[in-house]
Amino acid sequence: MILLALIPVLNHNAQIAFKKEDRNMTTYGYARVSTDGQSLTSQDAELHAAGCAKVYAEKISGARSNRPELAKVLKRLDTGDVLIVTRLDRLARSTRDLLNILDDIAKRGAGFKSLHDAWADTTNAHGRLMVTILAGLAEFERELILARTSDGRARAKARGVRFGRPAALTPHQRSEALQRLANGEVQADLARSYGVSQATISRLQA
Repeated sequence: MILLALIPVLNHNAQIAFKKEDRNMTTYGYARVSTDGQSLTSQDAELHAAGCAKVYAEKISGARSNRPELAKVLKRLDTGDVLIVTRLDRLARSTRDLLNILDDIAKRGAGFKSLHDAWADTTNAHGRLMVTILAGLAEFERELILARTSDGRARAKARGVRFGRPAALTPHQRSEALQRLANGEVQADLARSYGVSQATISRLQA
């Protein structure tokens, strides 16, 4: 459960990440737009104005799980560093995606801020509390969805609904195919006549 994992990590990092003075702590920015027709200029300017030493930017859909520049900046983060975005939707495509990324950042001992989402700031106690609450709500929502799905499947099975891939042959066709096999017809010929694979015909005799 990400909630259980995120709370101790955030609390631990709260004690060490922003008090350590034995290295130069760096603030990084991440900017993203979805299409080539959009400009990164505004985000880049805001992030540099917020003190980012380097901004990692890319033009890629937020629905893509593989975002190369995001992966680069996350790998670059070290204890005490901070990652900043202009808005949360530039970073994550869903609540679950956001929590996974924040968990990754926290495990690296780094902090996170969103300029236009003031509550999303894990460099202070209030922000860490808000993220923890968000994680709890997301976990609760997930459990509700799983419970509803399970109940729905149980009710459907009680009504006789069958799950999985539909049968390639109807009961009548299976019976007919078995009789034709018993009469000596070749599996390949039967498969062609029913429009199925030879493996499907072969399994009838298993």
